[in-house]
Amino acid sequence: MTRNRLPDPPRWTIGFDADDTLWHNERFYKLTQDRFAGLLADHADPDHLHERLLAAERRNLGHYGFGIKGFVLSMIETAIEVTEARVPAGVIAELMEAGREMLAHPIELLPHAREAIEALAERGALVLITKGDLLDQERKLAQSGLGDLFDAVEIVSDKTTATYARVFARHGPGPAMMVGNSLKSDVIPALRAGGWGVHVPHDLTWALEHAEEPKDHPRFRRIDNLRDLPDLVSTLSTIMPHS
Repeated sequence: MTRNRLPDPPRWTIGFDADDTLWHNERFYKLTQDRFAGLLADHADPDHLHERLLAAERRNLGHYGFGIKGFVLSMIETAIEVTEARVPAGVIAELMEAGREMLAHPIELLPHAREAIEALAERGALVLITKGDLLDQERKLAQSGLGDLFDAVEIVSDKTTATYARVFARHGPGPAMMVGNSLKSDVIPALRAGGWGVHVPHDLTWALEHAEEPKDHPRFRRIDNLRDLPDLVSTLSTIMPHS
């Protein structure tokens, strides 16, 4: 008697964001920004300074890209602007030192990051997809202890629909998913590339990463933390074509 073999579950391509999805990051920017406000307290109130810094970061993205180095250069530029080019050299030196401290900060994993990745290791290809300074992102990944759990690592200048389409196609042909804390960079372009977008909110998110939640999109999901991700993948697998 021949028994029918149950179909194999689908093989996923699962992309993970790094900063503020797997480990803390934005809080170091916030601490440095508070330090920046204190250094320039005689020249601008904190809210105005924040607006000026955010504007500098926005216009400098095309020049410096994402990451700490661009953030430090934007702080220096803003300091020059708000002091009408009279910022003391000591302030510039302290901002540069703040940047070096950010580049050396220890990595602290977010809850359930390792468990989620380990639980999904047999479900398909796990890909870390992160943007920012190459050396800094490599350092953080090495210190996180998670590097060996990924099948591939993509450090990109920006996260676009084309970025996700390329990564998903490389590791396909099964269903694809991107998991991250940024709706703008992790979720929306992944949906446009034909994948699932899973939002894992973080208490601190950079203002330039804010976007409207695509609540009505059929491939959008929101989870409270990474602990819920393996069950979500299992649930979605039941509606995917099996091999």
